[in-house]
Parts: sequence; C-alpha cells; structure tokens
Amino acid sequence: MRTTRLTIALLAGATLTATPLFAQEAPPAASSATTAKVDAGLAAAEPAKSEEPTGAFTVDFSVTGVSDYRFRGVSLTNKKAAIQPSITITHESGFHGGVWASNVAENGGDDIEFDFIAGWGKTIGTVDFDINATYYVYPGAQDLDYVEFISTASRAFGPLTLGATFAYTPKQGDNVPTRGLYGAVNAAFAIPKTPLTVSGSVGLEDNAFYSNKRDWSVGVSADVAGFTIGGSYVKATRINRDPLGRGRFLLSVSRSFSSSF
Repeated sequence: MRTTRLTIALLAGATLTATPLFAQEAPPAASSATTAKVDAGLAAAEPAKSEEPTGAFTVDFSVTGVSDYRFRGVSLTNKKAAIQPSITITHESGFHGGVWASNVAENGGDDIEFDFIAGWGKTIGTVDFDINATYYVYPGAQDLDYVEFISTASRAFGPLTLGATFAYTPKQGDNVPTRGLYGAVNAAFAIPKTPLTVSGSVGLEDNAFYSNKRDWSVGVSADVAGFTIGGSYVKATRINRDPLGRGRFLLSVSRSFSSSF
C-alpha cells in the first residue's frame, strides 16, 4: 500500500482545460478539493454545479460514490466501492481551502484518507490557473502522511476543454524517501444539445516506487435530475505488475450544492 500512497501523493490539478499527459479528479478553485481525484483517473465524474452563487465567499459541498477509488490508475480501495464527501470555501479573490475524504483499503489499521487543501486560483485571459498545497492524512497511520504541491491550467474552446496538471512531492523523511513528479494532460468535450460529456486523460509519474509509470482513462458523464452519473475505463501500466492497476470499467454518481455569503 506504500506504493499506492506515494502514487496518490503526486496529485495534479487539471490544466489547459478539463483533465490531466504529464499528470489524472482538476476543477476550478471552488472545487479544488475534488479536482485532484477526478483528474487522477476520471474515476469519478465531475459533480454537477448548482445555480451560480453570489457573495464574497462561496461554499461548495459534494458527495460522490464510486465503484472503485482509483488514483492515477491505481485502486486505493482494493477494487471496492468508496464514498467521497468534500467541502471547499472560496473567496472572490481566488484563495480557497477545503477538505476531501474517502474510505481506502485498510492501511496499517487505518481505512480513511483526508486531504486538506489550500490554494489560489484565477482566470488570466482565457486560461484558468490554480496552485495549491495538499496535505494527505491517514489517521492512525501517520507514517503515510505527506504534503505535495499541485498546479493546474485549463482553457475552453467552445465545447472542448483542454487541461494539464503538474504535481511535485518533496522528500519527507521515511514517508517520502525521494521526490516525486507527476504530470498529465486531459480533454473534455461537451456534446452539443445533449447532457453528455466525453473526457480522457494521460499521465506520467516518476518517484521512488515507480519509474515512468503511465496511466490513462477515457469516460463519459451526464447530468441527470441534479446528479452527475459517469462511467470510465481506467488503467495504469509499468507498476511492477501490481494487479491494482489493471484496466477496469468504473461507475460513479455525484451530487453537489453551492451557497454564498
């Protein structure tokens, strides 16, 4: 599971558009807490957005259910289902903070992951940028905790959105014995006059446990009665034949809410 942990550590934020080649769940600043996970392999569909809120602060809350929690192509739940709630508070200046959580496969007595995220995002010209620091915490298994820095960028061209993500994990003692790098490119296309969005991503990862690891995903999602329902195929290669990276079809259902003050 140590290998899986560091893999997660290289989280990425989406770029030039919707999803991660040099990086895989990243959304705008307001949904930063769930971005890394979506970009990480499209294991979960991007939550549907409620009506546009107004106010200096925006609070976004979402709950997602996935048939398998995949991060950069590798299952973190031993191919079992997961429930993933998140909450993010964003100021109109672009600064944001949030918490994302998920059940994971038992890891030294711990089966929960918390991601504490703080960052800043802004639209400059026609490109959406975001940079954040994410602290991954595993209660009861502190030797797995670590911090990583993620940057993302994305740009929309009509119904097509292109994106890129880069994540850097510095050395952190025994938890992360050597630095980690992850990059990804992604794309999403909203099919005109339909509720469907087709998306895909390709990522590359290099760290103490993986050498030139690859991951890729392709999926489709749709907004139905306030929910976002998605299906995707996710796979990781060059991971020492780890069965947790084998290609698999995944399903997800999510719901999100927003308010401002």
